[in-house]
Order: sequence, then structure tokens, then C-alpha cells
Amino acid sequence: MIDSAVEPISEDLIRQYDVSGPRYTSFPTADRFVEAFTQEDYAQALEQRSGGASALALPLSLYVHIPFCESLCYYCACNKIITKHHDRATAYLKYLEIEVNLHTQRLGLGQSVSQLHLGGGSPTFLSDAELRELMDMLRRSFSFAPGGEYSIEIDPRTIDAARLDVLAALGFNRLSFGVQDFDPGVQKAVHRVQPAEQVFELMAAARARGFESVNVDLIYGLPGQTPESFDRTLAQIIELKPDRIALYAYAHLPERFKPQRRISSVDIPTAAAKVSMLARSMAAFMGAQYVYIGMDHFALPNDSLAIAKRQGRLHRNFQGYSTQPDCDMIGLGVSSIGRVGATYSQNAKTLEEYYDYLDQGQFPVVRGLALSRDDLVRRAVIMALMCQGRLSYESIELAYLINFKQYFAKELEVLNGQVQQGLVQLDAAGVQVTAKGWFFVRAVAMVFDRYLQADRTRARFSKIL
Repeated sequence: MIDSAVEPISEDLIRQYDVSGPRYTSFPTADRFVEAFTQEDYAQALEQRSGGASALALPLSLYVHIPFCESLCYYCACNKIITKHHDRATAYLKYLEIEVNLHTQRLGLGQSVSQLHLGGGSPTFLSDAELRELMDMLRRSFSFAPGGEYSIEIDPRTIDAARLDVLAALGFNRLSFGVQDFDPGVQKAVHRVQPAEQVFELMAAARARGFESVNVDLIYGLPGQTPESFDRTLAQIIELKPDRIALYAYAHLPERFKPQRRISSVDIPTAAAKVSMLARSMAAFMGAQYVYIGMDHFALPNDSLAIAKRQGRLHRNFQGYSTQPDCDMIGLGVSSIGRVGATYSQNAKTLEEYYDYLDQGQFPVVRGLALSRDDLVRRAVIMALMCQGRLSYESIELAYLINFKQYFAKELEVLNGQVQQGLVQLDAAGVQVTAKGWFFVRAVAMVFDRYLQADRTRARFSKIL
């Protein structure tokens, strides 16, 4: 557990780690996916799952991508389509049903689902009737387990109390509000103006309707932010008291994401300012009794995410930290990423290509990866560091029949340097990330990423600070 009273971080250390690196929502990371992995490979992975009794006993996780948004947020790196033509959703839902049917043909009807997440884009771009159509279709195809986590991302500008009634009736028990920052100047700079009063009213309405957990997304490092201005947002968030908080560092990659070209790099806070925002955020949230889950997540002590952290059941998937078992994830919709067995896959990124594959009766998978044994070993190591901040040599040795210190001799030499910097502690049993090290946990995990060590070109990743 990180302590809010962390010793000051030197400017030299900040400069050293002001580098780009993965967020490790998967390993290997999505940039390692290859086009040689095709829809035939994905179909085979589904068939292998359907043929295994043990796999069938494990519930699925579903992710559904709704790409449409009415307005453009300049910071956004998501796959989205900006449009005010809501009729575009009609065709999209029909193609989603085709994609679901392709899955049930391989897996059979009624596969158990314990986790559903609607992301985007803005899922609330869909009308109430369209959301009902989507959920009815999914329930005809899958069996939603009692007590599962069924969540939807919400743009507070597109929803009111009446729509919350609809979401509750459709079975959603978790909400995620996109807030980012309450400061009016920052909101204007990123083209996402939403008064704090609107979010507070929605939170009160969500509480009244009994939603089990409400998450709020924040971003630090946006143009115009300062540690002092972000302090004011932190105070408002603590007053709002969401069950969970996701605190992301802004990833400025204008060469990859065209909307970000509207943000001038000179308006972006320095790495030192971002570290200050992160440190002050951690101190503020933990001072308000939030549990630090890891890297970018906080939760109230009675939230299921905090309970999973205490009990050592925390996992990490393409949506971030999760309470769900390390289960297969079916990604539905344009650009969605999925995981089945020891494979990752990603759908076509444009509507035209996505529709074309489905018109041909094929899965819209355009790239992916079949994991090697070494990939699996390194994934276990990286996820242990990212989720628990603790790596046990013995657990890896027993699971993968290796001698850890021999297998990772070079990596342990690198970690010795991080020991001297106070980021990790090494002992005979394993590796422990320190309180200071949590600021740099991505850098600790990167030591075990053989792809990254072989390819030092990291411009495609966000800065780790």
C-alpha cells in the first residue's frame, strides 16, 4: 500500500523517467499485434474454448464498443466517430447482432457472462430504445450471471435522471462518468464544457436509484492545468464521493491522434507538474479514505475493487483494473480488442471494413497475437507488479516451471539500479514496489518487457509520468 507521505522525488529521477511506455492493460501490448493473426485464428481459439469443459465453467467478459459521439474532445485517443446523425446507430446495431451471432455459432447460446462494459465513443449516444434493443439482443445470446458487474460509460452531457431509470431497468448496476476536470478554463481548452452542478445532480440521482458503484474518470496533464487548479477539482471530487476514481495521465500523441493536434504542447504541464498533481491526488484521495488500487485507480474501502485488492484477487484487462477472474473477454464492435485463451485479437478500426467483414459472414478480426510460453511467463510477472506491487519468485516458478533468477538474470540486474533509486526492494522471495516506486510502476514493469527492450522506439506510447 502506498503511503501519502512519500519522500520528495528528485528532478533527476523525473527527467530519467520522463519517457514513453505502455500502460500494460495487456501483455504483450496491442502494438505487438500482427496482421498474420486472422479471423480464422480467432475462430479456432473460440472452438478450443467451446471444446474445453474447464473453460466453459468460467464466465465470459463482454466489451461492446459504441463509437459515436456528438462532439469532439480534443484530448481523446479513443476510436470514435463524431456525428449528430443518430440514425447511424441503426445500422451499427444490426451489424453488432451479426457479430454476436457469429460468436454463438462457435460457442453456443447461453454462455455465462459475469462482466459487461459498454464503452466508446459515447454509449449514451444510443437512444433508450436502441439501448434496450442492444441489451435484449445480448441477453438472448448470453446468460448474465447474478451478481455480475454490468457497466456503461456516460457522458454527463447526454443523460438525465429519467435516462438513469432506463439504465437501471436494463440491468446496468455500475456507471462511469467522464469528468476529466471541473475547471472551466481546462474544459474550454479541451472542448468539453460540463458544469460541475450537472455531475453532482447526476450522482445524487444515481445514488437514489441504487447503482452499486459509480466511477469518475479524471485526467491530469491537460492543457492549462496546474497543481493548484487541479487541487480544486480534487476537492470537488471528494465532495462528490464516487465509489471509484480513475485518474489517468494525459497521453499527448498528436502524430497518432489527429484531434490532439488542436492542443499545443506548450500548454501541457511539465513532467514535474504532473508528478506533483499525481502526488497531491494520492494524498487527497487517501486522506479521504480511498484505497489506492494501483497506478490509476482508487476505490472506497467497501467497493468490490478495494475488497479484491485486499484479498489478492485483483486483475487487469483492456478496461483497466478489474475484480473479475482472469477470464476470456469477447470484444464486440469496431476496433474492439478481445482475449480468448492464449490469444489477443482486434476488430477492424473503420466502420466500412467492419461492415464488409460481417457482410461476408466473417469475424471482423484484422490483427492479433498467439502468445508464446515466454509471453505468458512475462505477462504473469508484469501483471503481478501492476496489480499487487509484489512479485513472488516461487509463484512464477511453480506456475511455469522455471528458475526465476536464472530466467530473469538480466532483468534483475536492471532492477538493482531501481533499488538504488528507491523504486523497488529485492529480497530472497521476490520484488516489492515501494511507495515512491508506485509513481514509476510502469517503468518497473517495462524491465520485463522483452519487446520493449529490443525496440527502444517508444514514440507510439504515452509518457509514463
